Amino acid sequence: MVFPRSEWEKFRDRIAALPMQAQWWKRIFLGNAMDVEMDASGRVLVSPELRAAAGISRETVLLGMGGYFELWDAATYAALEAEQMKGDMPDVFKDFSF
Repeated sequence: MVFPRSEWEKFRDRIAALPMQAQWWKRIFLGNAMDVEMDASGRVLVSPELRAAAGISRETVLLGMGGYFELWDAATYAALEAEQMKGDMPDVFKDFSF
C-alpha cells in the first residue's frame, strides 16, 4: 500500500490502537513502513526489500483505492483479477447502484 502522508498517519494511528493480540500484525504494518520521495519526474523508487516482499517484478500496476494506492506486480494482479471475475460479485454489491 502507498499512502499520502495524511492518510498514512490515520492508518498508522488505527493500527497502533489495536490490542495486544494483533501485535505481530502491528509489527508487519508499522515496522516495514518506509518513507519515499518523488524525484523531479514524479517517480518513486521502491526499495529492493519492499519489492521482494511484495513479489513485484519489473511491470507493475498502481491502483487508486480512495485514500491510498495499491502497488501490484502486473502479472500477479492480472491473475488474481481474472480469478475474482470468474466468481459471483459479493453480496454487498447487490443493492449497489452504478
